[in-house]
Formats: sequence, C-alpha cells, structure tokens
Amino acid sequence: MDTKKIKFVSNRLWLNEDSNSKPEPISKTIPDWYRNADRFAKDPATGKHWEMPESGGKIPTWKACPAIYDVMGSGYTYKTPCDIQFYEDAEGNIQAKVLDDQHQNFLMDRVPLAQFPHPPGYHHKHFAWWADWAIELPEGYSALYTQPMNRFELPFLTTSGIVDNDKVHIPGTMPFFLRKGVQGILPAGTPYAQIIPFKREHWESEIDVSLSQEEMIAKNKDNSAKYRKPDGGVYLKEVWERRKYQ
Repeated sequence: MDTKKIKFVSNRLWLNEDSNSKPEPISKTIPDWYRNADRFAKDPATGKHWEMPESGGKIPTWKACPAIYDVMGSGYTYKTPCDIQFYEDAEGNIQAKVLDDQHQNFLMDRVPLAQFPHPPGYHHKHFAWWADWAIELPEGYSALYTQPMNRFELPFLTTSGIVDNDKVHIPGTMPFFLRKGVQGILPAGTPYAQIIPFKREHWESEIDVSLSQEEMIAKNKDNSAKYRKPDGGVYLKEVWERRKYQ
C-alpha cells in the first residue's frame, strides 16, 4: 500500500512548539470509554461472559467490530489549543471565552446559518472554530473535515465539509453547535474535527439484478457461515487491512 503525505502548516510560527495545538493522528485521541469497553458481552449480575446457545462461543459486542474502530481511528485531528469556558450571561444567552490570550482568535461567534437545518438539542446560537493549521495534500487528493466520528459524548457538533487541499492551503473556519445545558470548561487538547484525506475519483452506480432468489439465499448463508463464527474476529483477521496514519 502506497504511503502518501499530509502536511500541516501553522499560521503562526510559535504554534510549531505548542503541543496542545499540533494536529496528530486521531487514533491517539481514542477515548477511555472505547478503550475500557468489553469485547464480549457480560452478565451484569455475575460478570461472566454470556455464551451463544448453539455454539457456546462468547457473544461479541460493538467493541469487537473493526468497522467502528476503523472510522474512529482513521485520519487526523485538530484539537482545542487551550481551555475554553462556556457559560450563560445575565440574559441567559450562551457565551464562550477562550482562556488563553494567545488563542483569542481560535473561537468566534457566528450568525445563524440561514436555512441550514438546526440539530435538535443544541443552541440556536452557534460558534466557529478557526483552525490554526492549514493542510497540504498530494495532487488529486481532498480532505473530509467532520465531527470526530462516534464521539457522541463531546458537547459540541462540528459541521462537515470537503476541501480540495491539493490546491487550497489556508486555515478555515468550521461552524459548530453547542449542546443545550452544557456549561463549564472544555479542556485543551479536545479533538474538535476529524480530517480524512481521500483520492478524488469518478464513480458510477449499478444495481446488480443478476442473482436469483435461491442464489441470494445461498450467498447470504455462505457469508454468515464465514463471518458469523463464535467469538467473531474473522473479518479482523482475514479481511481488514490496517491503514497507518503517522
């Protein structure tokens, strides 16, 4: 597998020495709730693993699913460079305060996104991250910028976008919504955006109508026999290809 290079360029020289601000592989920010989760289902009363009645094998949980780790560990992340305080003012309006003078431009208020669907449970007023870093990619590559995926515990929701970073190399803003009821300190080093480089390619779609009902059933049986084995792990061991992000 070919190795490509993503280059992060700071917009202020001193940021190159700021460990909180530096982008890094998002796999380094995998949360404790993921790391500490059980790979196999347990009886909460006894702590013993549940077993499949037919085979006696242990029952895998979502932690055993490579697809979940793959999406959470793919690409890179921007992180908050300092502590940020969210609070309500005297009129009950949500406000944000960057608690480091060097990073005052990192977060800004934004006017409402006209005609943009509003996520339920989040303040109508929203903010924007102003990234301290620009990205440079090889020719023919773009980057998906999005909320860190499956990180539902984060108190904000960063909007998504795609940029052709083989051509555009300037830092930009990313609007985000803050969940209602959230106040207090968002600590430095919190991942606020996931960045996944990908090659731009043209695609066309096709609906396969060649299989008969009997062939569909047989194909599903074969797939189940191969991948739904006791204790799982077949996809991880025999199919999955690890991608390296350094």
